[in-house]
Amino acid sequence: MTTFSAVVTTGIYCRPGCGAKPLAENVKTFELAAGAEAAGFRACLRCRPYRVAGPVAAGAPELVCRAVQLIIAGVLDSGTEAVLGARLAVSPRHLRRLFRDHLGVTPDGLARSRRAHFARRLLDDSDLTVADIAFASGFGSLRQFNRDMKLVFRASPVELRSRRRKADRLAADGGLVLRLPFSPPLHWEALSAFLAERAVPGVESVRDSVYRRTISLDGEAGVIEVTRGGDDHLLLTAHLPFWEGLIHVVERAGRVFGVDADPAPAEAGLAADPVLGPLLRARPGLRVPGAWGPFEIAVAAVLGQDSGRPRVRRQLAALVGVAGRPVPGLGHGLTHLFPSARMLAGADLSGARLSAATERTLRAFAAAVAADETLLEPGASLAGCTAALTAVPGIEPGTAQEIALRLGHADAFPATERTLGKTVLDPDAGRPAAAWHPWRAFAATHLITAGVSTSDG
Repeated sequence: MTTFSAVVTTGIYCRPGCGAKPLAENVKTFELAAGAEAAGFRACLRCRPYRVAGPVAAGAPELVCRAVQLIIAGVLDSGTEAVLGARLAVSPRHLRRLFRDHLGVTPDGLARSRRAHFARRLLDDSDLTVADIAFASGFGSLRQFNRDMKLVFRASPVELRSRRRKADRLAADGGLVLRLPFSPPLHWEALSAFLAERAVPGVESVRDSVYRRTISLDGEAGVIEVTRGGDDHLLLTAHLPFWEGLIHVVERAGRVFGVDADPAPAEAGLAADPVLGPLLRARPGLRVPGAWGPFEIAVAAVLGQDSGRPRVRRQLAALVGVAGRPVPGLGHGLTHLFPSARMLAGADLSGARLSAATERTLRAFAAAVAADETLLEPGASLAGCTAALTAVPGIEPGTAQEIALRLGHADAFPATERTLGKTVLDPDAGRPAAAWHPWRAFAATHLITAGVSTSDG
């Protein structure tokens, strides 16, 4: 787990591995860079801790974790802590108290730190103007941008741009190139293979070790490409109609590959397991794949209740062709945007050759998401997420678990996934999955990737 060391005598905080050697009695540790900043420390100019990935709210109470996910999704870009508290049914004062106790920073402080760190990376890596960087990073105005950058980094954006290192600048023939930092290792081959097998035809492709997909930004089409970078980062190339809100594009792209995840606790906890131990050693750094579009992940899971993966791919291709918005001229097999819930709910699905039961379930699910966009938003507990999903007529518990796994719920376990077999989750049954709590999503990912069935466990 990434921890940041702050030196009380210098007022500077560093990431692990920094060459500075302060006396131990002068060092305080923080799990979050934002916590160190809230305590009055500034980032080290040598190790530049804003350039590393790190898990957020690891080990914090569920309510705090839910709040953090909503902050990452942008709730505080234009909203207030009162709005965030209302989403979680708690008072702003109680929420601030929880954040201070468990993260060492307020919700506003965490949001400010994430925006500032992202902006600092853009100042280093890109040639975007200062104004473009402000709005790309989620700031509401140039005044707020300048104020917060001085607060976090003790320098103006123009001064920070002048300090960038030549090796930081990234260039490409087209699009904007950015680093997606992660704590190594990360098993790119296994992740890209997992995504390739589940790619939505016309919307996603994985070719020559490059993941590509179409995305929609306020109704406008764009494309992102992700490939292996260095030992501690992936490379994201974004082809977008505008840069406003780029921070959320990058966050969502990173979520697909789990770059902010810390697999170390799960690897340590499961290393001695007779089933999982060999799999962990074979694929070190494998992360639980996330989802760019929760709705499309859920649609694929619903289709999978009746069909194997090859048929699901054909059905997805038909749904995209019928209800998705065409985006011509992209190449690499990309042709459409994935349809929204509202589009799919009202589309003629006869061309997809769905069974009557699957079509009823899919229409009911699309209508439910169209009526309540929070159904698939981050922030719900695993129990709350699966309960809301199974409340839709036709969605089975195993399907809800499969969706929850891709939404980032660490203990989700899709026991009915064909690769896994019929694993029983009841602890009294003595089956292996009961011993894998609270990392069952991590365990399931390794099992699925390896093609291991636990039905005889």
